[in-house]
Amino acid sequence: MKYIVILCDGMADEPLEELDGRTPLEAARTVNMDRLAADSEIGMVRTVPEGMAPGSDTANLSVIGYDPRKYYSGRSPLEALSIGAEMGENDVSFRCNLVTLSEEEDWYEDRVILDHSSGEIPTEEAAALVEALREGLGREGYTFYVGTSYRHLLIQKDGKVTDLTPPHDILTKRIGEYLPEDPVLREMMVRSYEILKDHPVNVKRRAEGKNPANSAWFWGAGTRPALPSFEEKTGVKGAMISAVDLLKGIAAGSGMHNIIVEGANGGLHTNYAGKARAAVKALTEDGYDFVYVHIEAPDEMGHQGSAEDKIKAIEYIDDQVIGPVADALRGAGVDFRMLILPDHPTPVRVRTHTSDPVPYLLYDSTKAQEGCSVYSEKTGRESGKMLEEGYRLIDHLLNLDLPGLRGSKN
Repeated sequence: MKYIVILCDGMADEPLEELDGRTPLEAARTVNMDRLAADSEIGMVRTVPEGMAPGSDTANLSVIGYDPRKYYSGRSPLEALSIGAEMGENDVSFRCNLVTLSEEEDWYEDRVILDHSSGEIPTEEAAALVEALREGLGREGYTFYVGTSYRHLLIQKDGKVTDLTPPHDILTKRIGEYLPEDPVLREMMVRSYEILKDHPVNVKRRAEGKNPANSAWFWGAGTRPALPSFEEKTGVKGAMISAVDLLKGIAAGSGMHNIIVEGANGGLHTNYAGKARAAVKALTEDGYDFVYVHIEAPDEMGHQGSAEDKIKAIEYIDDQVIGPVADALRGAGVDFRMLILPDHPTPVRVRTHTSDPVPYLLYDSTKAQEGCSVYSEKTGRESGKMLEEGYRLIDHLLNLDLPGLRGSKN
């Protein structure tokens, strides 16, 4: 038996008036998901523990089988594992987003965040801006690291974890009341605007009608994580396919192999087909028992507030990932169990994460189940199946004992 998770980041949503009361998942054309749903277990799972901030860090830890209450030490340290940044026991890592701030105001504090991703800036352009931050903001004990697209890191030697606001939580809001209390971090953010606003990369982006990456924004502070081996914990050999440093970091920390797919960029136009091919190859040729395919696009489109593009992202996943993977595994004569779900909702209305439970679809090629005609938030709720401890869903996928799945006949 082979196991595969298709993690559609931020796919869950709310009914929207512009979609005649449907969610983007309900409005999308999802032939392959619905075909699987007819023979699958459909249910709901709480991936973000009560009282914890909803995010891809806590939620994906849950889905991969790590209790966030026990293993979560901050978002950016997981990303640090991915890019090979060294962290001492007392060091603190911060996510450094390159964001787009409004430019009409006289004072930095009066500006608003227009775009948390600077138009999904390419890594090549972002790297030049991070180098400018290194040169302009460099000081002893603080080190910048280049990540992917708009997502980068700052590591402070012998630092202190502080509460910082994710930029996607305050889109269009005045930033003054959300700036760090730490005077060094605050000064660095203010100075970053002066360094970046007229950088040649941003001059070119404005000329092309793109959002400039005109400020750094620090958040997601944490200390070095310690995750037990995924293979030792589950008994299966796993691989991760993702364009996002956070997921690569979780894989690195848990001993899973990271499979790099050319053209995978975490955006709407990522290499969906390449991810599907890589997943099939890992399971049928390369000796892996478990593959986790993470796709960021629905989350990014939720943050952008675009129902139209979120629907596109869901349809791309259905057409270019889910269908081809299922067909290829069947064609190869492989028995497999496939889990499809979001990590958390990213509703278009609020443009940020929420902690509501999410629907899951669990398909087993070796047995038919009484499923639903469609896979959606509504059918998940109507199933009556609810798993409150999301980190135990992986046990269900792997056919291990799973008491506590309310409404289940298993």
